[in-house]
This record gives sequence, structure tokens and C-alpha cells, in this order.
Amino acid sequence: MRQENKKLSIIVPIFNEIKIIEKFITSLSNTFKKKNCQYIFIDDGSFDGTAEKVQIILNNIFKKNQYKYLRLNKNFGKAKAVKEGIKYIEGEYTLLIDSDLEYSPNDALELYQIALNNNSIKIIQGSRYLGAKVQARKYVLNDIAVRFNTFLFNFLFSQSITDLHTGTKILKSELLRSLNLTYKRFGLEINMNSQIAKKNIYIYEYGIGYIERSKEDGKKITFVDGILSYYYLFVSRFIQNDYPTNISIFYSFLFMTYIGTYFGMGTGKILIAIVFSIVGLMLGLSRKIIPLSLVFVCIYIGSLFSKGNGRIFPIILFFIIGLYLSKYFSKKYSKSYKSKLLKFFI
Repeated sequence: MRQENKKLSIIVPIFNEIKIIEKFITSLSNTFKKKNCQYIFIDDGSFDGTAEKVQIILNNIFKKNQYKYLRLNKNFGKAKAVKEGIKYIEGEYTLLIDSDLEYSPNDALELYQIALNNNSIKIIQGSRYLGAKVQARKYVLNDIAVRFNTFLFNFLFSQSITDLHTGTKILKSELLRSLNLTYKRFGLEINMNSQIAKKNIYIYEYGIGYIERSKEDGKKITFVDGILSYYYLFVSRFIQNDYPTNISIFYSFLFMTYIGTYFGMGTGKILIAIVFSIVGLMLGLSRKIIPLSLVFVCIYIGSLFSKGNGRIFPIILFFIIGLYLSKYFSKKYSKSYKSKLLKFFI
């Protein structure tokens, strides 16, 4: 099959967009009219007349076999709408794009062309922080939150993307179907990207434009969504893992927190304990029980070389030695044993 003839499924979640939905659908249709596309529109419980208007627009623009229209009985959030849409995808690739006109369908078409020309791309996301396309931002706190969340995601998942919360992305449909999307509202991007990162799949990016709406124009993300994003990041990284990894994380977290309580006084003691507990969480992601125990033995040895708060310096030195030894041990022996029980510890 020629690359240009491959089918593209386009998933569009919609909620209360009566003012601009006709303009968006018309633009989307005109942009992809020369492509072999299947359109999936999901109304997420709109109550402003959008649902009724969308049905009229779709009947006027598309043929019956070109689109699928779903209407949810209440507002569940973007994640639920997209999850429902995934059930109906037919194309080899799937485009996810917001219906709010903050993102241009023309940029989505560029992403699709890039994916078609490079079969190794399983996901490519539009980034609002790359390239020189038109940008208009109305809320500085939103911008800071996106940048900070992206930084946290990169740190936690060893990635290097620039825009975690982008609303335009192309995925191989096979990859999209393999994801277990469970988060609500605007946790979709974290849920999706974290699972893809754990599969060791490279996330490509390409610069796109972005015209941010005001709340008066219909922008829906709230302060609560911003707070929830940190919860979603924590759960994605430290809870949603296989059983051996979760045991290692818990073991490492407890031990490092316990060590941290031996230093400082008052508020300082609490801060040190928090830092040590965070280090413990990160250690548990990459090491199992025995390699972790090597680190802890080294820390104990370091604690014997001094007293009081001065112990922290030899402890840090022996901690570094323990990291090296545990990494060497993991590399040498983790692939040598096929027993599931031994892999649990090594």
C-alpha cells in the first residue's frame, strides 16, 4: 500500500463549543480532504446546543461512511471522550486534536506527513515550544505550569520532550490501542505519554502554532486540573508499575526516609528526610531488592566513620560507592537468571 493511501483516523473530543465548532470542523475537513480519513467526533455531554449543531454540520460536510458521531450522556472529560473514540478507529494512524481552534489542522497535517515519511515514528507530538510558528498566550501561569510539568515528566521518565500537554498528536493506531487510559479530565496526556515512555518508545516532536483562548471564549482548564496533574505524574511513575518494581520502590522509600531522619533538627530534619525519601523513590525504579541492599549496606558503613551531623559526608561518599556497586551487580546478574523469583530480587 502506498504511504499516501494509508487510512488516518481523526479523533475529536467536543464540549460546549457552539460558537466555533462549525469553523473548526470546516477547517479540519478542508485540510484533510485529499487524505483517506475516518472522522470520529465525540460530544462529551455538551449542554449549550453544540451536540445538535454538530450533527447538522457533519451531515452537510461528510458522507455517512466518512464519520462516526458519539454523544456521551454527561460531561466525563477529555480522557473519557478520547477513550470512547479509540474503540472505533480503523486507520493505521490516529490523529488526536482538540476542537477549540487553539491548534491548527494545518499543523496536524504536517505532523501526519512526517509520520508517513518515517515508518519508525510511532508517535509524533506538536510542540508549542519548538519552531517559529505564530504563538499567542493569554495566561502566564498556564505557560509556567506546562513548562514545569514537562520538566517533571522528563526527570521522572528520562525523556527530553518540550510540551507534555500538547493537544495535537499522531500515533500509530496499534500503539494507541495498547494503552490503558484510566485518568480523567485533562490527565490524558500524562497517562498516555507515561505509558509510552515505559515502553521505551521514542516520542518525536515538531513545532506547531498555538492561539490560546481566554476563559470568556471558552477555555476550560482550571487550577484544579493543574493540581491533579502532579497527582497523575506521581501515580504514573511510582504506583503504576509491575509488582516487583513497586515492592522495590516501597522498600527503598522506607529505608532512605529512615536514614534521612538521623540528620538535622526541627524543620531541617524534615527537609532532609523528604530529600532522602525522594531519592529512595527514584532508586527503587531502577534497582531491585539485592542491589538496593548493597546501597544500604554501604550507607551503614559510611555512618561508622563519624558522629552527629558530620556523618552525612562519609554517608554520601559511601552512598555513591553503593550506587556504582549496585549498578554493576544489576548489569552483571540481572540477565543471568531466568527464575521469576530471582528476578524479583535482582
